[in-house]
Amino acid sequence: MSGPKINGPVFADGAIFIRMVNKMICQAGYVYHVKDEYFLKAQDDKLMQNKEGGSYRPTYYALYDEETSLLWMVPMSAKYEKYKVIHDKQVQKYGRCLTIALGEFGDCPTAFLLQNMFPVVPYYLDHIHTKSGNPLPVKHSIRQVIQTRIKQIRQIHARGRKIVFTDIDRLQKLMLEEM
Repeated sequence: MSGPKINGPVFADGAIFIRMVNKMICQAGYVYHVKDEYFLKAQDDKLMQNKEGGSYRPTYYALYDEETSLLWMVPMSAKYEKYKVIHDKQVQKYGRCLTIALGEFGDCPTAFLLQNMFPVVPYYLDHIHTKSGNPLPVKHSIRQVIQTRIKQIRQIHARGRKIVFTDIDRLQKLMLEEM
């Protein structure tokens, strides 16, 4: 494995923490930035990669998978109106939209793009997203929506329907090989 090993999940007050050898703590409900190294390894053109010039965009909401110990990363976008139009068309056509969750992050309207989610091992997390040096949590209500929808998306995917742009099967296998 190229990264540090996980010491194990700790469940406290409903939040999940992952302790890592390098002392970085991954806490449920927060947003992270992913290392460029992950995108080089993954080689998936459907991934929303870091912007050029050293910018850490997009940011990713992290959800811990108890079955695999992987983190599922959900890209976030401030282009709320753009994704609201897509979301609303899906709701109009199908009665719901599983692949885009609309909410707030840091008092800004935000689209959580489950259609672009992907798994990582904690090694590939670069750092937690902060504002004025303080980590910003995602509101509990949107966290619940995202958790429920990821579960539904993965169940649909397991039945052979592809609704996520990234090759999550290949990426999951790639990450599990690193554990």
